Amino acid sequence: MARSRSNTQRHPRPAGLKVWPSAAKAGCAPGTLVYVGENEASETLATLIEYGEGENDYRETTFASLEKGRTFEPLYQTQWLNLHGLGNVDLLQLVGERFHLHPLVLEDILNTGQRPKVDVYPRYLFITTRLVHVSPEGEIGSEQICIILGAHYVLTIQEKPTGTFNSIRDSLKSTQAQIRKLGADYLVYALLDKLVDRYFSVLEVLGECIETLEEEISTGPKPEHLHRIQNLRRTLHYLKRGLWPLREVINTLQRDEADRFHPETQLYLRDVYDHTIQLIESVETLRDLVSGLQDTYLSLQTHHTNMQMRMLTAITTVFMPLTLIAGIYGMNFKFIPELEWHWGFYAVLGAMLVIGSSLGLYFRRRKWF
Repeated sequence: MARSRSNTQRHPRPAGLKVWPSAAKAGCAPGTLVYVGENEASETLATLIEYGEGENDYRETTFASLEKGRTFEPLYQTQWLNLHGLGNVDLLQLVGERFHLHPLVLEDILNTGQRPKVDVYPRYLFITTRLVHVSPEGEIGSEQICIILGAHYVLTIQEKPTGTFNSIRDSLKSTQAQIRKLGADYLVYALLDKLVDRYFSVLEVLGECIETLEEEISTGPKPEHLHRIQNLRRTLHYLKRGLWPLREVINTLQRDEADRFHPETQLYLRDVYDHTIQLIESVETLRDLVSGLQDTYLSLQTHHTNMQMRMLTAITTVFMPLTLIAGIYGMNFKFIPELEWHWGFYAVLGAMLVIGSSLGLYFRRRKWF
């Protein structure tokens, strides 16, 4: 049985990125291969890269049919098989047969809502991670990346092609690259390093979004600003929930109880582990900034409301004596002082004007207007 380093509970996503459980899995036996995910399963494309230390020890092969995969024999020592898309279950089963993968591993590959984890099997390590991406507006998303490390091979399974590992493929073509001289464990390190580096670019975009939002709030808070603040808080919470298990994954690989990584590669894994710690600290810093933005927004809103209330209070105070005078002289009594006076109406209007102007000038000097 596999020893799981992390449970398979799904972590929540920001609004618009929810993974709804599929009813297709209900009642199925363990190991049943059914795709579970939010994206439509695309056609599977398999690409095999073989390489060694020699100058010409490199070959890349694309499998367009199951028959070619069944009869194919590798030529060089280290193989990297990359699968794009999860629509071809038969091809995935063929890969499982060729590399002796446990049915539960294949089931986890098709269930794309897994948290980052490490499962230790007798012949290989099964690693589940997530590739994060973010739009310029700060909308975050992710997809599952599965990595299987064997003695001389690496399997990577992606939901769709993203181009994240193109630089690694280019490095493998160069005979002078260090990755060509080291084994499959170093290739896994390089893949994990790329996935961790993507978090830095995501945090950079989120930091710019926070700075832009801060400038907009300082010029005048609007209701839409509060909505954006809440989205940023959910996004950062989502990143935190993904980074914590990823840190445990790297820590588990660094300890390497299954002896799959050479001592030299473990030093590089230690550097990746340090990067995950730095990312977690950066996420906490951004969360504090977002919390400060919310406090600033509420403070400015309260200040704006107080200014409006002060304005209304000043206007009400100006009209209170005028209303009193108008109310007194509006009473239906025959004998009211100065009621028969020819200039009484104009005198009352003048008095009201003087009182109103005096109060208005007083509040103006107090900067209530």
